[in-house]
Amino acid sequence: MNPRTNEAVGAFSTSRRSTLKKLGGLGAAAMLPFSAAHAASSLKIGFVSPQTGPLAVFAEPDAFILQQVRKVLEGGVTLAGRKYPVEVIYKDTQSSSNRAADVTAELILKDEVDIVVAASTPATTNPVADQCELNGVPCITNGTPWQPYFFGRGGKPDKGFEWTWHYFWGLEDVIGMYTHLWEQLPTNKVLGALWPNDSDGNAWGDPKMGFPPVLAQKGYTLVDPGRYQTPSDNFSSYIAAFKEKGVGIVTGVVPPPDFANFWAQAIRQDLRPTIVTVAKACQHNGTVKSYGRRAAGLSLELWWSPSFPFTSSLTGQSAAELAQAFTTFSGVPWNMPLGLNHSLFELAVDAFKRAADRSPAAIRDAVRSTHLNTVAGPIDFSSGPVPNVCKTVLAGGQWKWRNKALELLLVDNSHAQGVALQDQFEPIQYT
Repeated sequence: MNPRTNEAVGAFSTSRRSTLKKLGGLGAAAMLPFSAAHAASSLKIGFVSPQTGPLAVFAEPDAFILQQVRKVLEGGVTLAGRKYPVEVIYKDTQSSSNRAADVTAELILKDEVDIVVAASTPATTNPVADQCELNGVPCITNGTPWQPYFFGRGGKPDKGFEWTWHYFWGLEDVIGMYTHLWEQLPTNKVLGALWPNDSDGNAWGDPKMGFPPVLAQKGYTLVDPGRYQTPSDNFSSYIAAFKEKGVGIVTGVVPPPDFANFWAQAIRQDLRPTIVTVAKACQHNGTVKSYGRRAAGLSLELWWSPSFPFTSSLTGQSAAELAQAFTTFSGVPWNMPLGLNHSLFELAVDAFKRAADRSPAAIRDAVRSTHLNTVAGPIDFSSGPVPNVCKTVLAGGQWKWRNKALELLLVDNSHAQGVALQDQFEPIQYT
């Protein structure tokens, strides 16, 4: 987050709102040409995503999603009885939280968007949401466990936020799913942690809210050498600690470049855990493919899949049809951000259609009352677990060789009611 940007943007926003209030009737009349022009202009959706940099794998489906959304919305959207064209303005964070704040400020102050949507880790969602909250612009995000999003932004369960909403699973879900997954195989229950010194790593490793207390309760021995600084190209000390303690399970929330280094070094140094369940690093086919045959057997949380029984309210496509359309467009297999990033536009368009008028407050109120079935599942912001947040489905997946190719198959549905299993969870095979 860039404090200077926040300060400047906040001052601008507060000054502008205060000036409009002080102008009174004469000032309002003078502003009519601007208001009329705004009323005739496009509805604008600002989309913030890490198109480049270390988190770029999360933005892999964006080009497809933008093409599809723009085509679907060619005829415009009706808001309060009037049809408007819709414009989507795409901004790249370059995988930087400071830039995420800066480009969101541009969307608000320069592009004058009506709503902002964003995804892909706290480095994106949190600074984007903070800018929108500061400036009174509706915002919808996903792709970050709700605790790092809500508490990482200073959220208070008895109050919540005024302009920003989020939907995703929580740490309680991923902890529950991971442990259920691990208990399907015999291990010594000695677990090695790879948690970086970032928003996700600190949340997952938090001694009160993260993995440690649940692991202790379930009888696991935790080997936690401490937070590592990302990016990192040397994990020898972690590997040595894991080998010394006889680690049978490795877990973490690791950026892909870091995990590629860790896993290659682990194999060379003869660390051979029965289970490796790692978030971030194992979510994308292209990234996992780069690990070669060492990728087979890696497991992870599965937050969207073509096998999920959901349909897009925007295009009418099932999850499977959306995935196939993406593969036809891109020539590469589906990935998890596809469904979640697509659903952001479902929610934005739905809010436009239900808003009482075009004012930010009316669009905000429409977002607040969202109750929509999307390709990512049902979204209802009144359902909690805290204000401004609702949870989504979470399953367990494992990469396996099928027909000479890697496939991500659903192997645990303990936290995904109504979602069918595709295969059994198996230990990693070392050859």
